[in-house]
Amino acid sequence: MDEELRVAVLVASTREGRVGGEIGRWFVERAAGHGGVVLDVLDLATFAIPARLPAEPTAGMAGFAKRIAVAEAYVVVTPEYNRSFPASLKQAIDCAYEEWRAKPVGFVSYGYRAAGRYAVEHLRDVFTELHTATVRDSVCLDLLEHECGDPGAGPHGESAGHAASALLDELIWWGLALREGRRARPYRG
Repeated sequence: MDEELRVAVLVASTREGRVGGEIGRWFVERAAGHGGVVLDVLDLATFAIPARLPAEPTAGMAGFAKRIAVAEAYVVVTPEYNRSFPASLKQAIDCAYEEWRAKPVGFVSYGYRAAGRYAVEHLRDVFTELHTATVRDSVCLDLLEHECGDPGAGPHGESAGHAASALLDELIWWGLALREGRRARPYRG
């Protein structure tokens, strides 16, 4: 491998009392143990991204876009609110445009029953418009199972760990392939 892949992990929920921080930490620990990646956690609760996008980017928006530009791949940790993803995530995504291009995106979602799958399907459409490559496998966590699960099995059980490994394998493969592609021929889509 050429060098480790620079992966930004976006923790999307900004709600008080959220479980997104816990799920984000769990995924970052899995990714660090997996190897092959250098991680940058972008917790949207810590960014000053305005609810209304101004004509000129604020310092918070510019800082976010710069970190998106440096990353070579992304993992979005998102809740599902009313069968979609949170507005805070859409505002953050819109702070960058070309910075996302020709890079892979993976998803870790959570919610009740559907485990965030509707949010991921909506995000796939958004990221397609930004010329990214979304990876097939994702981690989908049902919070009902999490609340009722065996506390000794870890925060999300063995099957979620396997799903995280599959997601990371795909993300790294696509990330390295697209890195080589961008070096050989800049993306102009």
